[in-house]
Amino acid sequence: MKKSALIAAIGLSAAITASAAKPNIIYILADDMGPGDVMAYNKDCKFPTPHLDRMAAEGMKFMDAHSNSSVCTPTRYGILTGRYAWRTFLKTGVEHGHDMHMIHPDRETVASFLKKQGYNTACVGKWHLGMDWTSTDGKEIAQTMPRNVDFSAPMKNCPLDVGFDYFFGIAASLNMDPHAYIDGRLAQGTLEFLEDKEAVKARGFIGAKPGWAAKEFVQSQVLPDFTRKTCDWIRKNADQPFFVYMPLNSPHSPIVPSSAFEGKSGITPHGDFCMETDWAVGEVLNTLDELGVADNTIVIFTADNGTSPGSKFEHAQAKGHYSSWMYRGLKGTTWEGGHRVPFLVRWPEGVKSGAVSDQLICTTDLIATVAELASVELPENVGEDSVSFLPALKGKAIPNIGSRGVVHHSDSGQFSIRRGKWKLLFDNHGGSRRKNPKDKPVINSADLLLFDMQNDVEETTNVAAEHPEVVDGLKRLLAEYVNNGRSTPGVPQTNDPVRGNKKWTQIEVVKEYLN
Repeated sequence: MKKSALIAAIGLSAAITASAAKPNIIYILADDMGPGDVMAYNKDCKFPTPHLDRMAAEGMKFMDAHSNSSVCTPTRYGILTGRYAWRTFLKTGVEHGHDMHMIHPDRETVASFLKKQGYNTACVGKWHLGMDWTSTDGKEIAQTMPRNVDFSAPMKNCPLDVGFDYFFGIAASLNMDPHAYIDGRLAQGTLEFLEDKEAVKARGFIGAKPGWAAKEFVQSQVLPDFTRKTCDWIRKNADQPFFVYMPLNSPHSPIVPSSAFEGKSGITPHGDFCMETDWAVGEVLNTLDELGVADNTIVIFTADNGTSPGSKFEHAQAKGHYSSWMYRGLKGTTWEGGHRVPFLVRWPEGVKSGAVSDQLICTTDLIATVAELASVELPENVGEDSVSFLPALKGKAIPNIGSRGVVHHSDSGQFSIRRGKWKLLFDNHGGSRRKNPKDKPVINSADLLLFDMQNDVEETTNVAAEHPEVVDGLKRLLAEYVNNGRSTPGVPQTNDPVRGNKKWTQIEVVKEYLN
């Protein structure tokens, strides 16, 4: 063999080896699914979740994992950017289907980072982070039910502009318009305007708001379609490293399991939809097995927040099923039931089977984790609130885990903060009007609530009066995180102003320590 050919062959071999060494990454995000909805966590779960149980048996189960918010949009922002969403203009609530983009095109995301590392990247599912539609008349597009949307114009500042090579999904939640698939930059199907609830009902939609809808769009087929599209994309891209972000529409309301799962749980439609969510995970796992790439693929399953009141949880609880498991509260709250989520990681080549971790992690931690996996140091303005959990996957302690603070955020923008065993709530109602009748009043309730999470994970007893120094320390820590524009070590960054330059009232709980 000629020397040049030999060198070329060696180079090609090295390239193939390097490529093979990079693990594929799949991040599956359930929508409104508490730890009690997974049998691997809750042995009293009233419906089977065999594929999620398989992930736990073949990988690692995190017992102290939290979403960075207790509602949809902010958590998704945190997952992709490693930055708390309350640092953006969105200090409360969520985006809608026609809202403008939330992720600035210059901000690094998990997808854009991995793309630079040679990964193919795909997003299949519910986006809910805003995208820029074009108007037909040059005027601003209203947040809900706008009539002046030009669906023939390619959208801007969508997933394709923040690191994804491929996008197939919906703009926001399934109950929000436009009720249509988006493929790349264009809405699909024949769009018509549904004027009111009667028009929505006539279309056969459940729990949906009026507005734009594609005539071909069927709610109960969305989860199966997302699953099929994801598996098809993986099959086409299995020959090189890939990253798939798969934010599901389930089991968020409208609760619309497909006909194959209707009544299957024997509990509630929410149970049926959770079972179909489990099925979707199984389809992805089976595809990896079929292609022979399972061993070198990291599959993460988690949820954006806890179970929603829209799940009609009271009916399930009457039958002995508790979606929030042992925890107080629901979606939207700063109680544990709002933000403590199932978090499973399966990676045969990197994680021991049946492993369990009690280390505190947050959904903002993905970008730091993939950066450590790639042996790349993140710039100062990337992943400001992200801490790598790769050491935990390897059975080691996450450095400085005891001093780390994790900030929780409610639907109304209220805060709580956790460090070590201590958790401080800055009000006495979990930052939300959402309540679960099973939750008894907090003992020693006051304006500030301090809980010992090591001994009182159910948040039953306020101990703020006994530990004023802990309360003050946590208040100072939250203020420090706000002042610095980051919760990780590094150069201070800047938080974005409130939309419309309104006052950020929720942060006044620590005003005495703010810059």
